[in-house]
Amino acid sequence: MRILITGAAGFLGSHLCERLLLDGHEVVGMDNFITGSQENLAHLSTNTKFSFIRHDVSNFIFVPGKLDAVLHFASPASPNPKSPYGYVNLPIQTMKAGALGTHNTLGVARTNVAKFLLASTSEIYGDPLEHPQTESYWGHVNPIGDRSVYDEAKRFAEALTMAYHRFHGIDTRIARIFNTYGPRMHLDDGRVVPNFIQQALRGEPLTIYGDGQQTRSFCYVNDLVEGIVKLLLSDEHLPVNIGNPVEMTILEFAEKINSIVGNRSGFKFIPSDRLESDPQRRRPDITRAHNILTWEPRYSLESGLSETIPYFRQKLGMR
Repeated sequence: MRILITGAAGFLGSHLCERLLLDGHEVVGMDNFITGSQENLAHLSTNTKFSFIRHDVSNFIFVPGKLDAVLHFASPASPNPKSPYGYVNLPIQTMKAGALGTHNTLGVARTNVAKFLLASTSEIYGDPLEHPQTESYWGHVNPIGDRSVYDEAKRFAEALTMAYHRFHGIDTRIARIFNTYGPRMHLDDGRVVPNFIQQALRGEPLTIYGDGQQTRSFCYVNDLVEGIVKLLLSDEHLPVNIGNPVEMTILEFAEKINSIVGNRSGFKFIPSDRLESDPQRRRPDITRAHNILTWEPRYSLESGLSETIPYFRQKLGMR
């Protein structure tokens, strides 16, 4: 296939470009570098099946030549207000990527009679009252809170995707992506994985907000990409959760990082600076992904971190 991937220079987008090229497809990457990095795509520059267009998806999109699939991954994604890449600091761009960007990429798919895959998010569930979260759960979301620019952009994107599927007959898919980690995450992303790894490598106590009993589930990027590819090649149109169902507290995760790195500095508990509506618990129910895609994560947390920590060590200039 010839595939357009928006957000191609981002953490997930770059891994997806790499995987689809390895599978023999031709890939057209698109990014405006608002949060993506040219460095993430540098190793693909000599691949004759890869081309790149610098463009903001909130503007009209034109890609010369026939496309067989469009994967819309363009959007700021970090919830951390201290990160320059956080959607709290890029609120208008985030809303436009989810609304106008989805509209424009769906238009490209319609023109090309191409498959369309939307990168949605577990954030559409908000601070969930259902646990674990199934795709049938409608969510518990504050539409005007700090996180709403991302939550509501993705909820609108899902609604628009289904409208194009039902009204125009577009061959669509929706992936609800849960916490994912791995190489090429921004060092100053602000989320727990890069924060903890950097602090541990520097021999510092890991900063834990509150009592550390809030939970997350962490999916290694290779597993996530495998799920996305399987969804693209499937015939499923309704949303599918893609994530790791193994849930742990932030304190347990911190203990794991310190153990792997060999950091003996322990932890530093400070008052929570949670954003409004920041979920206390997050865990996907992946029954549909298992049944429809025959997919489930294969990387343990230990094996995923063994691939991730050397990347951060190298970026920090450590041996």
